[in-house]
Amino acid sequence: MTFDDWDQVVAFALSLPDTYIESFYGKPTPKVNKKAFVARGSEPGSFVAMSTNDEKQVLLDTDPATFWQTPHYDGWSSLLVRYASSDPARVAAVITRAWWDRASPAQREAFGDRP
Repeated sequence: MTFDDWDQVVAFALSLPDTYIESFYGKPTPKVNKKAFVARGSEPGSFVAMSTNDEKQVLLDTDPATFWQTPHYDGWSSLLVRYASSDPARVAAVITRAWWDRASPAQREAFGDRP
Protein backbone atom coordinates (compact mmCIF):
# COMPACT_ATOMS: atom_id res chain seq x y z
CA MET A 1 0.00 0.00 0.00
CA THR A 2 1.26 3.45 -0.91
CA PHE A 3 -0.22 6.91 -0.87
CA ASP A 4 1.51 8.50 -3.83
CA ASP A 5 -1.48 10.54 -4.99
CA TRP A 6 -5.06 11.52 -4.21
CA ASP A 7 -6.51 8.54 -6.11
CA GLN A 8 -4.67 6.11 -3.84
CA VAL A 9 -5.86 7.98 -0.74
CA VAL A 10 -9.45 7.81 -2.02
CA ALA A 11 -9.16 4.11 -2.85
CA PHE A 12 -7.96 3.35 0.68
CA ALA A 13 -10.57 5.61 2.30
CA LEU A 14 -13.34 3.92 0.32
CA SER A 15 -12.14 0.52 1.55
CA LEU A 16 -13.22 1.51 5.07
CA PRO A 17 -16.77 0.59 6.12
CA ASP A 18 -19.76 2.67 5.07
CA THR A 19 -17.75 5.26 3.14
CA TYR A 20 -18.93 7.09 0.06
CA ILE A 21 -18.02 10.07 -2.11
CA GLU A 22 -19.85 13.35 -1.63
CA SER A 23 -19.02 17.01 -2.16
CA PHE A 24 -16.91 18.79 0.48
CA TYR A 25 -16.06 22.41 -0.29
CA GLY A 26 -17.11 21.70 -3.86
CA LYS A 27 -14.80 18.70 -4.37
CA PRO A 28 -15.63 14.97 -4.37
CA THR A 29 -14.42 13.65 -1.02
CA PRO A 30 -14.65 10.41 0.97
CA LYS A 31 -17.08 10.68 3.87
CA VAL A 32 -18.57 8.57 6.61
CA ASN A 33 -21.67 9.51 8.58
CA LYS A 34 -21.98 12.69 6.45
CA LYS A 35 -18.51 13.83 7.60
CA ALA A 36 -15.31 14.16 5.58
CA PHE A 37 -12.32 12.43 7.14
CA VAL A 38 -9.79 13.17 4.39
CA ALA A 39 -9.88 15.90 1.77
CA ARG A 40 -7.93 16.94 -1.28
CA GLY A 41 -6.89 20.31 0.14
CA SER A 42 -5.15 23.03 -1.81
CA GLU A 43 -1.47 22.46 -1.01
CA PRO A 44 0.44 20.75 -3.84
CA GLY A 45 1.82 17.33 -2.98
CA SER A 46 -0.40 16.83 0.06
CA PHE A 47 -3.88 15.93 1.23
CA VAL A 48 -5.75 16.81 4.42
CA ALA A 49 -6.50 14.31 7.18
CA MET A 50 -8.78 15.11 10.07
CA SER A 51 -7.21 14.53 13.46
CA THR A 52 -7.67 15.26 17.12
CA ASN A 53 -5.57 18.24 18.20
CA ASP A 54 -3.49 16.15 20.61
CA GLU A 55 -2.74 13.55 17.97
CA LYS A 56 -2.05 16.26 15.41
CA GLN A 57 0.67 17.73 17.59
CA VAL A 58 2.32 14.34 18.08
CA LEU A 59 2.32 13.72 14.32
CA LEU A 60 3.74 17.18 13.58
CA ASP A 61 6.46 16.69 16.19
CA THR A 62 7.46 13.11 15.35
CA ASP A 63 7.26 13.05 11.53
CA PRO A 64 7.48 16.55 10.01
CA ALA A 65 8.62 15.02 6.71
CA THR A 66 5.12 13.53 6.33
CA PHE A 67 2.81 15.64 8.52
CA TRP A 68 2.77 19.41 8.34
CA GLN A 69 0.52 22.45 8.37
CA THR A 70 0.25 25.94 7.01
CA PRO A 71 -1.12 28.82 9.08
CA HIS A 72 -4.53 28.01 7.57
CA TYR A 73 -4.66 24.74 9.58
CA ASP A 74 -3.27 26.15 12.83
CA GLY A 75 -5.83 25.53 15.56
CA TRP A 76 -7.98 23.22 13.41
CA SER A 77 -8.35 19.51 13.99
CA SER A 78 -6.78 18.60 10.65
CA LEU A 79 -3.31 18.51 9.17
CA LEU A 80 -1.57 18.12 5.85
CA VAL A 81 -0.09 14.77 4.83
CA ARG A 82 2.55 14.61 2.12
CA TYR A 83 2.12 12.00 -0.58
CA ALA A 84 4.74 9.23 -0.87
CA SER A 85 5.50 9.06 2.85
CA SER A 86 8.26 6.69 3.86
CA ASP A 87 5.80 5.22 6.39
CA PRO A 88 2.59 4.39 4.50
CA ALA A 89 1.37 2.16 7.35
CA ARG A 90 1.36 5.19 9.65
CA VAL A 91 -0.52 7.24 7.05
CA ALA A 92 -3.07 4.41 6.73
CA ALA A 93 -3.49 4.42 10.52
CA VAL A 94 -4.04 8.19 10.52
CA ILE A 95 -6.69 7.88 7.80
CA THR A 96 -8.37 5.00 9.64
CA ARG A 97 -8.42 6.92 12.94
CA ALA A 98 -9.90 9.92 11.12
CA TRP A 99 -12.63 7.61 9.79
CA TRP A 100 -13.24 6.09 13.25
CA ASP A 101 -13.50 9.51 14.90
CA ARG A 102 -16.28 10.51 12.48
CA ALA A 103 -18.10 7.18 12.38
CA SER A 104 -21.32 6.65 14.29
CA PRO A 105 -21.29 4.69 17.56
CA ALA A 106 -22.78 1.69 15.73
CA GLN A 107 -20.12 1.89 13.00
CA ARG A 108 -17.40 2.11 15.64
CA GLU A 109 -18.78 -0.88 17.50
CA ALA A 110 -18.90 -2.94 14.31
CA PHE A 111 -15.34 -1.91 13.43
CA GLY A 112 -13.76 -2.39 16.84
CA ASP A 113 -11.43 -0.32 18.96
CA ARG A 114 -9.95 2.92 17.69
CA PRO A 115 -6.88 2.06 15.64
